[in-house]
Amino acid sequence: MVYGEQNMCSGNNELEFSSAFYIIGFKKMKSGSMLYGKTKYDHDLGSLSFIKPQQRVAFQNVKLEEKGFLIIIHEDFLLGTAIYEDIKKYSYFDYEVNEALHVSPSEEDIVWNLYFSIEKEYNNNTDELSKAIIVSHLDSMLKYAQRFYRRQFINRKELTGFTLTKFNALLAGNFEKTKIKEIGLPTVAFMAEKLHLSPRYLTDVLKQETGKTALELIHLFLISKAKNLLTEGELNISEISYLLGFENTTYFSRLFKKEVGITPNQFKRHFLN
Repeated sequence: MVYGEQNMCSGNNELEFSSAFYIIGFKKMKSGSMLYGKTKYDHDLGSLSFIKPQQRVAFQNVKLEEKGFLIIIHEDFLLGTAIYEDIKKYSYFDYEVNEALHVSPSEEDIVWNLYFSIEKEYNNNTDELSKAIIVSHLDSMLKYAQRFYRRQFINRKELTGFTLTKFNALLAGNFEKTKIKEIGLPTVAFMAEKLHLSPRYLTDVLKQETGKTALELIHLFLISKAKNLLTEGELNISEISYLLGFENTTYFSRLFKKEVGITPNQFKRHFLN
């Protein structure tokens, strides 16, 4: 495990890198602004960023306070510990830089206390228990980050509501385009790109708001459209499948049965007879 407290200097330099490490970075804005999606938020507060191995990261024209830290962990350091698998479950490692965690002053105190505990153990008490103690503090930091992100989603109801509205509008617009030409099914990656969010962040925001993932909401939208088309009775199953963007009727029928409990043909017969 390699880590260190950094003096993060202000400047207009560009920085782009990828690494073989998990990186947890804390920084605090000195001036200027950063974007959270396309909206400015909380830049007088500190923010935590989480980077997984082989993830490309870029910074540009960001001015920071001097005090901050980086915790850099090679995956091999976590071998033999529960956190080796658990760390992969934290979706915020797949967020973009502009989706960093903005912490309140009280939350910042918790983060710094955990950092200093790791620093102290790493520098002063190296023995057979040091690794277990460091991993324990690291596990606590990750769990607190999960809690703080949930708080952030709740506190930004306006943002989450806006995201859901834009998401639904984009789905509707995509459906209208399929009537003109074949463009395929909307994917989570496609929706996230159009909304200027990372796929994992989009899913987490929507799940906080609706209890369902982005993919589940896409499926619900498609099934709702399919039900309407089936009850109109003007198109057959194959035509509806094509109109919705499915590559084949089998996939459409399987998804419909999974969500509704009966096949499209059974649904159609029920409403037309």
